[in-house]
Amino acid sequence: MVCSVALHLSGVENRRVVKLSVNLNKIAVLRNSRGGELPSVLKAARTAIAAGCHGITVHPRPDARHIRAGDVLELAQMLTVEFNVEGYPGPEFLDLVCQVRPTQCTLVPDPPGVLTSNAGWNLVSGSDWLRDVLKRLRDNGIRTSLFVEADVAQVPRARTLGADRIELFTGSYAHSFGTEEGGRILELHRAAGRVAREEGLGVNAGHDLSLDNIPAYVKAVRGLAEVSIGHALISDALYLGLTRAVKAYLKALGSPPASNSPPKHRRKE
Repeated sequence: MVCSVALHLSGVENRRVVKLSVNLNKIAVLRNSRGGELPSVLKAARTAIAAGCHGITVHPRPDARHIRAGDVLELAQMLTVEFNVEGYPGPEFLDLVCQVRPTQCTLVPDPPGVLTSNAGWNLVSGSDWLRDVLKRLRDNGIRTSLFVEADVAQVPRARTLGADRIELFTGSYAHSFGTEEGGRILELHRAAGRVAREEGLGVNAGHDLSLDNIPAYVKAVRGLAEVSIGHALISDALYLGLTRAVKAYLKALGSPPASNSPPKHRRKE
């Protein structure tokens, strides 16, 4: 997998390492679409760890459409790297997290049924109830993180509520990357990261980060501690690993590779 790419912050004393946590949700999606245990979430975790990643992330949702509670329990028993469990802080989720006591719990504002995390918490109003949730997690020895927008007005509130870190939602940045709007959004992330550090908060980031847009982000957001990447990383793993997989199956068949011409790119009309 591509998690062997170690992300370093240039120009920072002692070359601070930005930790890569590999999100395994998409592995579970493939497994659940067919039934059975292939591909194995545990084997994917072992492969990512062997490749050098710093952590594993999962997001168990109430409908168990990808990661299941059983996956969380099994991963907690075998992981030798940081374990980040993210999700909406409903009763069942919190009970599960407090049972396994991962390294970190990232709270996201996903209501049941949402396709994917597409926004951060509104911490300015209606968020007081998160204080008790964060305290419960902290009392169980779990580092806490709140999934937030790159809004300097929101960041101090995360500290007031008792979070250890924030995770900046990078979806808008990723979707506008390479445009003037993308540059403007990146400046918002730079500012939010700076305020977070001033508040004593650790800074994580995630959502639609990819090989293309990561370097500029890491350069801009100083002091970045961790990124959580799943969809793009697993997609790249398919491309990067297909050649090796096809060759392995040909060898198992005892068949020589076919002399194929490279497929032609379809021309856009």
